[in-house]
Amino acid sequence: MTRTPGSPLARNAATLVAEAKASIVELTVADAAALLDDPRYQFVDIRDPRELTREGTIPGAAKAPRGMLEFWVDPESPYYRAALDDGRTLLLFCGSGWRSALTAKALQDMGFDTVAHLDGGFSAWKAAGRPIEQVAPKA
Repeated sequence: MTRTPGSPLARNAATLVAEAKASIVELTVADAAALLDDPRYQFVDIRDPRELTREGTIPGAAKAPRGMLEFWVDPESPYYRAALDDGRTLLLFCGSGWRSALTAKALQDMGFDTVAHLDGGFSAWKAAGRPIEQVAPKA
């Protein structure tokens, strides 16, 4: 059976996000804010660099684009970054919490068991009046 372009998918993006959220650790803004200075957690902003420059980020967050994170946490990958695999729980966030939910699920499926995500993402953080750090554009 061939899908006609523009017709509904067998499993749409909203379904994938809902399935991911059902099986990952999801933290509220209040819960995450309480962990901001906890050395056992590393906040990780997976948004596009243009989003970071335009909107800022959560103070102290590592920056790891969505398309690279799986490679950056995999010790067998040539792109491995030990700073993201140092035993701390990665607290992922994106703009609205959809990409971070999918990413948390993907890392969990890889066997990375110290991962959580911020429900509502950076938008919820910002709406709650939590601190924001500006990000300078790369030269």
